[in-house]
Amino acid sequence: MTSTPSRLTTPRRSLVLAIPAIVAGVLAVSACSPITTDIAYSPSDGVRINLTDEVRGLNLLIISAAEGEPGTLLGGMANDSDEPVEITVAPEGTDPIDVPLEAGETVYLGVDNGFEAQFGNIDVPPGGTISVTLTSSTGETQTAEVPVLNGLLPEYEDYLP
Repeated sequence: MTSTPSRLTTPRRSLVLAIPAIVAGVLAVSACSPITTDIAYSPSDGVRINLTDEVRGLNLLIISAAEGEPGTLLGGMANDSDEPVEITVAPEGTDPIDVPLEAGETVYLGVDNGFEAQFGNIDVPPGGTISVTLTSSTGETQTAEVPVLNGLLPEYEDYLP
């Protein structure tokens, strides 16, 4: 008696037919998903404040020892435009500071060889947030809640005023 090779069994044939359907489904779902690495974000403890697509505050946070004490603004200001701009930084309840930026320049705040950005008093205890308004010399204004931290973390202790 001779045997002939059998045709694909039903479960195996179903699997072979299901694979293209699964691949098509995965491709359709991934095509609808945004590319998250293209989304701008602040990679540390601070916040990002966009005045325009070209002018923004980066990773902004304030270091202060206690409520009512002086504070240091850390982060950066970026100007990717073709024109110089000045950004006024105004935390609620204290005097503002002006940060000048040349065209295409990024200025780091509160760090060695950067722009010294100190405020006389911060009326929020560390662990809270304070409303900070950024205004550019071209007229754009944005307000955001910026975190207030103290010097308990080693990376911030040198920035206490």
